[in-house]
Order: sequence, then C-alpha cells, then structure tokens
Amino acid sequence: MSTESDTNQDPPIGTTITLNYDDEWWVASDEETGVTSQGKTRQEALRNLDEALEGYYGEGESPDNSELRDIGIDPEQN
Repeated sequence: MSTESDTNQDPPIGTTITLNYDDEWWVASDEETGVTSQGKTRQEALRNLDEALEGYYGEGESPDNSELRDIGIDPEQN
C-alpha cells in the first residue's frame, strides 16, 4: 500500500496487495477486501487504491448536494 494516504492508519498486518499491468493500465487490488482500483502508473494505481479503501472503511467524505446533482441524483429525493 502506498504511503501517500491522508490517514495515518497502517494497513493490517498480512494485507496482500496485487499489482498487474493490463493494456496500458496498472490495476491494484486489496486481496482482503476485494477493493480494486487502477491508474496509468503504478504509483497512481496505489494512490487510487488508498482512496478506494478509505471509502470502503468509511473514512471518505460524503458528497455534497452539487456533487450529487453532477451525477444525476436529486438530493431532495435521496
């Protein structure tokens, strides 16, 4: 796991991260959670995996109303 996460939480001991290069993309997967992300570089894939894992573990931020509207969700009906 990369060290560029905004959190200071270390990955659990025994965590296995796999990295594969597939058709111009690096794919990083956390074997314990099944969370997977990708990037054009190895470092980008690991940063993106860190961000995805923060969301998985509930450390991400909730979207605001404008972000919800940007993806077609009406915040008033949600």
